[in-house]
Amino acid sequence: MLSDNLAKAQSVALTPPMGWNSYNCFGSAVHESEVKANAAYLAKYLKPYGWQYIVVDFLWSYDNPPGSKIGNPFQQNLYDGSFIPWLTMDKWGRLLPQPTKFPSAFGGKGFKPLGDYVHSLGLKFGIHVMRGIPRQAVWSKTPVLGAKGITADMIADTTSKCEWMNHMYGLDMNKPGAQEYLNSILDLYASWGVDFIKVDDISRPYHAAEIEGYAKAIKHSKRPMVLSISPGETPVKEANHVKQYANQWRMADDFWDSWKELMNMFNYARNWQGIGGPGHWPDCDMLQIGKLSKRGPVGPERYSRFTDDELLTHMTFWCIFRSPLMMGGNMPENRPFDLKLLNNPEVLAVNQKGEDPKELYHNNESMVWYSKVPASKDIYAAVFNLQEKDGEVALDLNKLGMVGKIAIRNLWERQNAGTHQNTYQQKIKKHGAALLRLSPINK
Repeated sequence: MLSDNLAKAQSVALTPPMGWNSYNCFGSAVHESEVKANAAYLAKYLKPYGWQYIVVDFLWSYDNPPGSKIGNPFQQNLYDGSFIPWLTMDKWGRLLPQPTKFPSAFGGKGFKPLGDYVHSLGLKFGIHVMRGIPRQAVWSKTPVLGAKGITADMIADTTSKCEWMNHMYGLDMNKPGAQEYLNSILDLYASWGVDFIKVDDISRPYHAAEIEGYAKAIKHSKRPMVLSISPGETPVKEANHVKQYANQWRMADDFWDSWKELMNMFNYARNWQGIGGPGHWPDCDMLQIGKLSKRGPVGPERYSRFTDDELLTHMTFWCIFRSPLMMGGNMPENRPFDLKLLNNPEVLAVNQKGEDPKELYHNNESMVWYSKVPASKDIYAAVFNLQEKDGEVALDLNKLGMVGKIAIRNLWERQNAGTHQNTYQQKIKKHGAALLRLSPINK
């Protein structure tokens, strides 16, 4: 059994992680130069505000042909049973970054040179992996490092397969050598300087034994790493287990830039309210801000389809709910408004410092969420206009326990909004939001 709070012991994810992930702008086909460009941007413009992680998402071991936008290239068997495409892999059955996309990995260096670059900027480095063990390792019966006499085919659960990408088998964690395999890959990632690992195809259905296996392997590596699991709908009934073993977990399927999906996210979050806290965070998925889908994976290359007001609602909700903040757009192409969504210290404080976020109410026209300001009687309140038209949205201060005169500050505008009593009302554009700090005035 791991310690009661492994995250606190490791001092990781004590606040929601903030960073950038390559998936929404580059799909499977991100190149090292693009990772470095986003890291340089984040270091220059966002690091002062607490942003720190640079995460290379999936299929970094796959050699995308030039111009390829293939999201999930299924492996096929050749006549001898081997696989095509053959993923870059070492003799121990551990996937390695493809040097065509990551030239610094040439010669078996792995992600260490790229990790060193990210660290040189004062940032932290992360990678995406698929649950389990490569099918090609099972076919070739690669030995398991640290488990004498055990080969990949002896630890694979060949009945456990990903529905949407067929590169991996699950691990039978009851088999000798299964934990040693996970230990070997996490030791490898630790040698690369990995600070964040996103494990995919592990939370739907919920693979409890393998989740525990990754957590144990991180502990074995002796390098603190954030453990993020996906895809969505992690079952709420597993809340106690996932809080114990993961630092963040996706609540829903991949989130994209549509108002309908944003409305659905409110429903998912409602089911998880009260569960997030230091070291363990329900995850709303990446921020659909800026330039998306440059090489897939969903729709044409574009700036986010959200209107400016919907972008405000998007960022406001992720902050009040205290979701991890992972920027999805290609940051060097950020517009001025995109940057303003990411560098407001008063807004980011809601995400990093607000305590016990809860929904006050919701209906077809509006919604209010709130959280507590630590070491204070103040309250953060997020007010949303869900209507298809501009309108006045009222906030009942008494329902928040705010009695008497209340000073209100608009955090997005970084301006005081006067003193109010009993209720506060503001005109908000359709699909828009306001983020407020409410401060009681002592008599």
